[in-house]
Amino acid sequence: MPIGVIEALDAEARGIARENGKAIFIDDALPGESVEYASYRKKSSYEQAHLVRVLHPAVARVPPRCPHFGICGGCVMQHLECSAQVAVKQRVLEDNLWHIGRVRPEELLPPIQGPAWGYRRKARLGVRRVHKKGGVLVGFHERRSSYIADIRTCLVLHPAASALILPLRELIDRLSIRERLPQVEVAIGERCLALALRILETPTAADESLLRAFADQHQATLYLQPGGPDSVCRFHPLPGVELDYRLPEFALRIPFQPADFTQVNHDINRVLIRRALTLLDPRPGETVADLFCGLGNFSLPIARKGARVIGIEGNASLIERARVAAGRNGLAHRVRFAAANLFAATPESLRALGAIDKYLIDPPREGALEVIKSLPAAREEGAPSRIVYVSCHPATLSRDAAILVHQKSYRFLSAGIVNMFPHTAHTESIAVFGH
Repeated sequence: MPIGVIEALDAEARGIARENGKAIFIDDALPGESVEYASYRKKSSYEQAHLVRVLHPAVARVPPRCPHFGICGGCVMQHLECSAQVAVKQRVLEDNLWHIGRVRPEELLPPIQGPAWGYRRKARLGVRRVHKKGGVLVGFHERRSSYIADIRTCLVLHPAASALILPLRELIDRLSIRERLPQVEVAIGERCLALALRILETPTAADESLLRAFADQHQATLYLQPGGPDSVCRFHPLPGVELDYRLPEFALRIPFQPADFTQVNHDINRVLIRRALTLLDPRPGETVADLFCGLGNFSLPIARKGARVIGIEGNASLIERARVAAGRNGLAHRVRFAAANLFAATPESLRALGAIDKYLIDPPREGALEVIKSLPAAREEGAPSRIVYVSCHPATLSRDAAILVHQKSYRFLSAGIVNMFPHTAHTESIAVFGH
């Protein structure tokens, strides 16, 4: 059995060892450890391997709390102490910035971190009926597999959602459409727990009766999704409390639908908004463009600070809900929302927004390449004094940062991680650019 010494973790939290110049990526191995491993994929320049035995454990290794760790693909870092997870993600960010973008920030921001368990208020759970497992499974995919993990609980899900995994399995197994129900979207707001069932066939009257009884018993609000995200409709109870989340520091309440994008970790989202606004420093009389604005998660707090905001988002449904939220929170006079494809941004489309003092950019994993390429250079007329970039993918942030620094001559003022997803390898970050 080969033995490897782990030098570092990669972006997927796999231990990296080297043998004759070849990188060996070993699941669940930690930096500083000596381990035995068994390769399951061999290529000319690298191998992927299972951990067989830890010969010399790292000081930061801890027993995983979840009984499904190693099978369920939802978490890959529960065997690493929480503060060490944060340090690893900080290193991932720094390595990406340098090796991809050849940039370094002038200042590293303190990591944003918070509760490590029971934090997840949004999740998409797979559903599959497996006769060999005795019925319906509800949960995340197994590691490196399309199979649904046979889980009974999830310690990173909000406890109210975790408690419904087994009842959902029992409910769906009793439905006539159990083979035609591939996923359940979980969304927990301030006053409401919602479940959106993706259905490929219309429920029977008997199915509907079972669904209503389940909702009443578990104090849940059920939605049905017969098509795409815009097809989600409330099923039971029809009147009742809506999904929303609060931003108390800004006296805001933002409504949303179960399939809408919202941050999964409400506690961290509040701290992230506070930091983003501190770094952006929006002031009365300024105009701020919030690109990829979604429901107005940043737009409305910026407007509350007194600045004028232009929120741009590609999803027209989200834009409409953002307008509703602005009106309900008394901010419609300070915010203008519009739907536009920011992946096709041009210098002309950005100039059409008018004079913009500052930008907040919060793109999906693909990053904001066309937006960044279309911004004026730092010393050109119309250049923003500050750009705050919130990223969910260090590699695309690094690519975009390289353009801002090397081609557009902006200073890379600061950057830091946001531990939005403890126990996973997902690295969220925030970066600031200015003159």
